[in-house]
Parts: sequence; C-alpha cells; structure tokens
Amino acid sequence: MGKETVSASLDGIRRLAVARQHLAGRLPKRPSPDDIVSLIRDLPYVQWDPVTVVAQSHLISLWNRLGPFKASDLDRLMWQDRRVLLHWTPIASLVLTEDYPIYHSLMKRYPESLTKSWGNHIPRARQFLAEHHELRKRMLSELKSGPLRPTQFSDYVRTKRSADGWSSGSEVSNMLFHMHMSGDVMVVGREGNQSIWGLSEEFLPSWAARKELSEEEFEREASQKAIRGLGTATLREVRYYFPPGRYQNLKSTLARLEEGSVIHQVKVDGLEEKDKRYIHDKDIPLLESVGAGEWEPRMSLLPPFDNMLKQHSRVFGFDYVREQFLPKEKRRFGTYVLPILWGERFIGRIDPQFNKKEEKLVINSVHAEPGAPGGKEVSALIREAVERLSEFIGAREVLYEGPVPEGWKGALR
Repeated sequence: MGKETVSASLDGIRRLAVARQHLAGRLPKRPSPDDIVSLIRDLPYVQWDPVTVVAQSHLISLWNRLGPFKASDLDRLMWQDRRVLLHWTPIASLVLTEDYPIYHSLMKRYPESLTKSWGNHIPRARQFLAEHHELRKRMLSELKSGPLRPTQFSDYVRTKRSADGWSSGSEVSNMLFHMHMSGDVMVVGREGNQSIWGLSEEFLPSWAARKELSEEEFEREASQKAIRGLGTATLREVRYYFPPGRYQNLKSTLARLEEGSVIHQVKVDGLEEKDKRYIHDKDIPLLESVGAGEWEPRMSLLPPFDNMLKQHSRVFGFDYVREQFLPKEKRRFGTYVLPILWGERFIGRIDPQFNKKEEKLVINSVHAEPGAPGGKEVSALIREAVERLSEFIGAREVLYEGPVPEGWKGALR
C-alpha cells in the first residue's frame, strides 16, 4: 500500500462535509433512540449547552439532523441506558459510551494528556490536585453514599468565578472538574442548572470497555473519527474539531494513516492551501456519489455551538462569530444568531428568540449572505424551516419583527 491523492471539486467536498454531518438527504420518519446514537457516532460528539434563548443548542443540533425527535429519548439514553454520556472533551459534549476507551486513555494520563494549547493549565492542575489531596478524598467518600450536586458537598463554599474564566472559584467545583477529567466521577443527572455527580465505578455501565489506549492508539482512533465527521480535514482542523487540544503527535499519526492508505490526501480544484487536506478511505464512495448527482439538499438553521460551525471556514467561505458574547454595540447580526445552511452553502442568518410565556418564536432579524439566492422557492424553504423549529420548541406563533432581505420578503412576514 502507498500514498494516493484524490481529486475533488470545492462543491464536492462541501457536499461531503454536509452529508457526513447528516445535514442532507431525507430525515428519519420517526426518529428513534437508535437514530440519536447513530448520529452521535458519526459526528462523533454534539456540543452541549444549556442556554435557552430559543432552545438548548444541542437539542437544535439534533433536531436539524433528525427532525422532531423526542427529548425524552435523549434523557433516557443519558440517565437510564447510559449509552450517551455528558463528558468534557474539554468542552461539554454528548458522546457515546461505546467510545469510552478514547476518553479513558485521556483520563488516565490527565493532566499530561493536555497539549500546550491549554497554556498553564497543566502545572496549575498538578498543583491544585497536590494541594487538595484531602478534599478529593472527602468528596469521593461522600459520593459513596450517593450522587450529589456541587452545592451538596460539605466543603462547598460559593465564590466568584476566576478572572481567567477557567474555574468557578469554588474548590469543590474545581475538584469535580479535575476528577471528571481524570475519570473518578461522571455526570449522572441534571437538576435545574446543576449537574448531579456520581462515582464512575458505580454509574458507568458494566458493558463499557475500560481499555486504556496508548497515546499512539488514541490518536489513530480519534483522528479518524474527526476526519470522517468533517468529511475532509487538515491537521489543524482535526486538532480543533475532536477532541480539541489533546493531540501530541498528530503530524506523524496522519502520516502513518496515509502510508497505510487509511486516509488519502485530497486535491481540491480552486482551493489553495498550505496544509495537506485528508479524506478517509471509507468516504471516497460518498464523495463520488454526491458529485454524481445523488444529492438531496436541506434547509438547516444551525445553533451557535453546532458541529458544522467548527468546519473549515475557508472551504465554505463563511465566518461566524458568537455575538452573544460581544457587547451589544459590537453585534452585527443579533444576539443568538442561527446561520442558514441551504444544501452546501451558507446563505444567511436569523436572530430568533422564544417567548415561552406567550408561546411565540420572535424573529428579530433575517440577514442574507452576499450573493444568496432570492425568490419564492428559497424564501419558502426558510419559512418552512422556521415553522418546523417553532413546532419543535412548542411555539404557537412565529413573528417577524425586524428587517428581512428584500428577496425573501414574500415568504418571511
């Protein structure tokens, strides 16, 4: 076996990315728990976020890919069947228990499994764990009597979040983070805005593999999942996508995978890049099929933390800023902005807000990207997508209260 270069068009790798992200083709007729698991397996994570300006980001991400699934199915998968875990990768994410060896290997090497991108977190983690050895022992002892919220630990003292934003300020909350990253504890439920913590040895299913991968094995497994989730990817995109900040020797890992023809370099017509771009060998048939006309575009309204927004912005020519974190005067498109993806192209953005009390989905503004298609067909599809979202979150009415692009006004009002 040796190196082989795959040729592709820009539209082709865009379509491949969208297809691998489950944002093209027909939606399941009746989304099942197995559909949720299959989706997360392919992505291979969904970023979790509890903010409910419209609905929780992870729920909108799943809805875009599954249609009107039951949130109760996800709850059962997480808190009863435990096929899905709420895990910090280091971002809070929904991941599969079947992938536990990947995370287990990182846990066993924590904090050394972090990379330089974490800054001074590694020495700080070492110092905190060394200085709070007794606190860790007390917290683990208390958890032997059953799961607890952070505020229920006897050592909990409410303090302000640290200036750098990495820690809550509470020693109990900080210790829970470190114990989670090292595999001692896991999230076993949610109550309001608080996680409920339990001992991993008690709550991790007996069928979950505890195999500890070597650093090389971890990188080989994780990088393939990242490349397949993205469709195609450069080294930087793999490192940023999944799991971020955890690869120590990615360049040599990708070289070995290429030498074994597990992945291939892909040459994209019309896209000049300094870094090599890779495609997984298993996805070459899909690349060929979407380029040969087997392509069913969909209209999607992506939430701020959607996987697709961690895609290679150079490939899609779309820049996205989470404006909810900016001062109001610096926001261009709104507060909780959802990009509009039509097929393999980002064509606009909406700024919605759900008034739960009045059961209204308010669209504060709609923005079209330069050169976005206008006309009745596209605007009607946007309207239908907004209406499906409103039905999913439980809104009885959609109100367009702000500006709408001229070419879309016929349907969006």
